[in-house]
Amino acid sequence: MSAYTRLCSAVLFPLHERLKGHTSTALRAQLERTQWLDGAALLELQTRRLREFCVTVRDTVPYYSRLFAEAGFAPEQLASPRDLERLPFLTKAAIRSNVEQLKAINARRLVRYNTGGSSGEPLVFYMGMGRVSHDVAAKWRATRWWDVDIGDPEVVIWGSPIELGAQDRLKAMRDRLLRTHLLPAFAMSEQRMDEFLDSLRRVRPRMVFGYASAVALLAGHALQRGVRLDDLGVRVAFVTGETLYPQQRQVIEQGFGAPVANGYGSRDAGFIAHQCRSGSLHVSAEHILVELVDANGAPVPPGETGEVVVTHLGTAEFPFIRYRTGDMAVQSREPCACGRGLPVLATVHGRSTDFIRTRSGNVMHALALIYEVRDDPAVRAFKFIQAEDLSIELQIVPSADFTGELQQRIAAKLARRLGADTPLTISQVEQIAPEKSGKYRYVVSRASSGSVGAGQ
Repeated sequence: MSAYTRLCSAVLFPLHERLKGHTSTALRAQLERTQWLDGAALLELQTRRLREFCVTVRDTVPYYSRLFAEAGFAPEQLASPRDLERLPFLTKAAIRSNVEQLKAINARRLVRYNTGGSSGEPLVFYMGMGRVSHDVAAKWRATRWWDVDIGDPEVVIWGSPIELGAQDRLKAMRDRLLRTHLLPAFAMSEQRMDEFLDSLRRVRPRMVFGYASAVALLAGHALQRGVRLDDLGVRVAFVTGETLYPQQRQVIEQGFGAPVANGYGSRDAGFIAHQCRSGSLHVSAEHILVELVDANGAPVPPGETGEVVVTHLGTAEFPFIRYRTGDMAVQSREPCACGRGLPVLATVHGRSTDFIRTRSGNVMHALALIYEVRDDPAVRAFKFIQAEDLSIELQIVPSADFTGELQQRIAAKLARRLGADTPLTISQVEQIAPEKSGKYRYVVSRASSGSVGAGQ
């Protein structure tokens, strides 16, 4: 570790977090101790923290004060995480119907977030400082598993308008100090990716972070161009945000000459699990409880597939208790060879996001279109379908407030993204049909993948 990296990790980033009101530095130090607890000690820690969390939630959150009373659930008497099974699941529909009641009466500095969800139906929720601090700490701990740290040169291939739209002077200064370089996943044409390759060779990052499909796309582009990235000194490529397919892992490792560390989570559920150097996907069990349940809501044993249900103990100001994610996963029967006592997910069948291709040759992450639609309350649900000729249909399930003027505004915003040569039609439908697999997807591309390749 360089002297500058030590300065960033020990001084600059902790100062940044403290100024933002986060406790992530102290939490990370705790997590680096508790990760070595054995199963019994970790269960004891989970149970104590869950009991304290549920008492706080009962006393401060109107929705759960009522729910606990109706279920006859006394959090002081909680003796095991299994006791949560007496409570109903938290669904996206329940959150939409009870947003204000889910806010703690003493909540401060809540920040509004949203996600499109697997069907494209927007979900609005809130995060407090505790939730953000826990997620930062868990990601920071997992970063250090790979012999890299905050302050090592990093390239981030990302696309959220939160990250891309907040390029004010303070954020730009922070990124320069921490040696973080952002490449937009929304603009990945051949020309732009050539520019990205030049940036990579100039920055010489120690780590790469981004959407699995975007990192694989760039690595594949480098291989096609004959541009070496395996001599830059990249130690690890962290990928998240969507399912990591084996062919994507292969092309990333080949392109960057570095291992891939998969991460599993979502904006609503939090950073759930991170991959260690031994290859296991460890649940951040100190503050995230994962249940795997069958179609009837009953727990499934290790080795069997179940839906991921999350309770996040860092969310007391806007609680997520037994939250149904819609993802499917399998818990491993075996502990990890690394020696950490954290539970291991053997397989995660998460949702993936396609790329969209324009007739002008641009390739953009589909979230570039999703962000233009998902946050409007007049849109109940939506789905983009790209045909083989690259034309796009946007299906919208409108609310009573949806107007022709709003449709025109949406069309104009999407046209600016797509360009004039990629046809777009908007259809109003009564409901969004699931795929043959039974899953809902907010983007489906039937176009030839071309250079996109992996994950289609």
